[in-house]
Amino acid sequence: MLLIIDGCVEPFSPPEVNSDENYLVIDGFLNVNGTDSTRIELRRTQNVNATASPNIETGAQLTVEEENGETISLAETGSGIYTLAPRQYNRGGKYRLRIKTKDNQEYLSEYVGVSITPAIDSVTFKVDPVLNAGVFYINTHDTQNKTQFYRWKFEETWEYEAAYYSALMVRNDTVVTRPDNINKCWRKTNSGSILLGSTVKLSSDVIKDLPLNRVPISTNKLFIKYSILVRQYGLSRQAFEYWTDLAKTTQGTGSLFDVLPSQVTGNIRSTSNPHLLAFGYFSAATEETRRLTITPRLGTFPRCTEPDTIPIRCSSRDADECALNTAKLLLTYWGPRSDSVLVAAHSCADCRLQGGTTQRPSYW
Repeated sequence: MLLIIDGCVEPFSPPEVNSDENYLVIDGFLNVNGTDSTRIELRRTQNVNATASPNIETGAQLTVEEENGETISLAETGSGIYTLAPRQYNRGGKYRLRIKTKDNQEYLSEYVGVSITPAIDSVTFKVDPVLNAGVFYINTHDTQNKTQFYRWKFEETWEYEAAYYSALMVRNDTVVTRPDNINKCWRKTNSGSILLGSTVKLSSDVIKDLPLNRVPISTNKLFIKYSILVRQYGLSRQAFEYWTDLAKTTQGTGSLFDVLPSQVTGNIRSTSNPHLLAFGYFSAATEETRRLTITPRLGTFPRCTEPDTIPIRCSSRDADECALNTAKLLLTYWGPRSDSVLVAAHSCADCRLQGGTTQRPSYW
């Protein structure tokens, strides 16, 4: 029997939010690939009734300690984000995380072994007519039957276009050709769920056609081009149990910033005060990735209100709309003498307003 658990995890924050105590939240793991960085994020909890964004924990000192080995310091490379450049690790060793906050509170994780993650065999795609959605499936296996516990994340990118193309703009009271293309965009989002699988009850350590991501056709993400990057991690039994409890806890509550019915803390503790809680699970693992890019043409071309036609030059009446004073975007010239232009609302012609960017991804 294959177990798959899906629970909301974004943004990451813990369950103990019924008080005003600002408990520490740790999100990240030691990436021992040797080719990718380690990234650990620190935040603080807040009361469930608070409306402000969670506090970021800046100015902390983080180190990774190998049992009977060296100590490696992480650098704060962003607000509350601590990273460690790619390096070679002893995959047979054990590691722990030490955190010293700027208020001199110290936290220490348990020592954890390295989980060697098997390669992803394939990521596949099928259309489910019942769900009216495209479904992405993961396939992997461990010939040594050692992994058994898995976690996945994914990053999805899709290309999309605005309904209309804005080829013109006003510069210095003159209609000129627009130098940039704001019709075509790419948008990227990360998975917002805890995705877990286990083969512990199966005769072999094989995961076949496990549904990982469902994309409704109505979203139009699949209309032009879509790419998914899947990240796979092997877990220890203890780490799997932590993520399972966390997923079950958050299934009915939304994000982890909501009040949760039980306390899920993890393997990180205060070194001086047992009542000073910390939330998160430090683990060490190799990471395996696989990208699938498809052009399924599923969905519909975006629609918008019909463009208006206005003159380029304004009349003597200030109330008259023209190309030089309109708040709308200019599409193209119109009329036998090209003395008018077609215009449309920004939401109809500027793809960036849907959350994407006009910068083409390097992998596109």
